[in-house]
Amino acid sequence: MKHHNGMRPHDIAVLLKIVLSEDGWLNKDLSAALKISPAEISYSLSRSALAGLLDVSKKKVRRQALLEFLQHGLPYVFPAIKGQVTKGVPTAYAAPVMSDHLVITDIVVWSFSKGKARGESVVPLYPNLVEAVLEDKDLYDVLALVEVLRMGKVREKEYAVKLLKQIFDRSHA
Repeated sequence: MKHHNGMRPHDIAVLLKIVLSEDGWLNKDLSAALKISPAEISYSLSRSALAGLLDVSKKKVRRQALLEFLQHGLPYVFPAIKGQVTKGVPTAYAAPVMSDHLVITDIVVWSFSKGKARGESVVPLYPNLVEAVLEDKDLYDVLALVEVLRMGKVREKEYAVKLLKQIFDRSHA
């Protein structure tokens, strides 16, 4: 493994995809689903195991540790960077997983030229995230909830954590 310089933003997506996956996933499956190179998936798994977010086999996510990190560490380690108003894919509290349950006044989007929503942009955790979530609704939901944790208000964050716990409880990995 390369020299460890800490977690990278796409490591969060890798861990969440494992949580959503059935047992028996392969690195190549993660690579294809997340639009991340196979080598980077391997490095990501090593970083996450070193950080204590994966077990020693690098196959099982330590869900409670991941949830604690997402809730308390993520906004500090990978803060949301907002940009200009653009068209894109709704995220955070504007994504359907949250907006169906909250009254929202402003829209936040991951910038995407083929997106149908218009709102203030936020830089996604990694460059190919939008392409990956457009092919996987469950991945879209969890990564949108992660964006709530990166930029939301207290009430929104509490609701996002509740939804993430429900997803973690019913998932396989």
